[in-house]
Amino acid sequence: MTSKGAEVRITASFLQGTFNSRGLGGFGTVDGGVLASGVLYRSDALSGLTGQGLQALADHRIGTVIDLRTEAERARAADRLPCDGSVRLVPLPVQGGAMDELVQKLLPAGEHAALSEEEIAGIVEQVPTLEELYVAILGSSATEFADIARTVVAASGSERPGVLLHCTAGKDRTGLAAAILLLVANVPRNVIVEDYVRTGRNLAGTIAEALISLITTLGVPLTPRLRALATESPASAIEAAMDWITSEHGDAAGYLRTGGMTTAEIKKLTQTLRAT
Repeated sequence: MTSKGAEVRITASFLQGTFNSRGLGGFGTVDGGVLASGVLYRSDALSGLTGQGLQALADHRIGTVIDLRTEAERARAADRLPCDGSVRLVPLPVQGGAMDELVQKLLPAGEHAALSEEEIAGIVEQVPTLEELYVAILGSSATEFADIARTVVAASGSERPGVLLHCTAGKDRTGLAAAILLLVANVPRNVIVEDYVRTGRNLAGTIAEALISLITTLGVPLTPRLRALATESPASAIEAAMDWITSEHGDAAGYLRTGGMTTAEIKKLTQTLRAT
């Protein structure tokens, strides 16, 4: 159910060549306002963007793409963007969300032809839940999320004010960034949860198997927890993230202040995100 006065307008995969792209405009706010359309978008990686997908960037006046992936992820699958410079790429890596890199860090040092049952058991035991992962990312990335917010504000005065956030699947780092921005704009929590949960449905099928293969090719068997990390978006995960923000910082604005944003900057961010 959507909160009274909250109008959900989500365009799924509006960028051809992606699986999980959509706009975040049109949501109603707790205080009766509306989230501005044409300002904020989210997606999975843009490496497969087609010609029609490139045209959609122009049609939606998207002039800034924020890539939340690590350098290694970007090197493996670089975004495809217009060659005319009409879209500015802003790399703002948020650490901890690359699933294959997370698992790689848990592997024993050195070369192994195959993992022993004991080694596999040890790795599985160390794999975080999505809830634990999100809290860890939030705890170490306030500066990065503040930079994301500043980039959204900076783009608002341009001819192409639309800003698109993405990571690899558009699920974890992108989901956290979107949630923080929507909380600042006073979008109801249940609407934020609805948008987040939609991602798991968008990733079902071929893209889910590709994401899973990033982990299983490392020689680690697929467990329910690893599958959840790679492809699922349960409400409990984003709820845990929002609960942590509230308990530790009061609200999303308080969290962004710990990343260096000023009260004036946060006020400008709110004005940028909201139509009324």
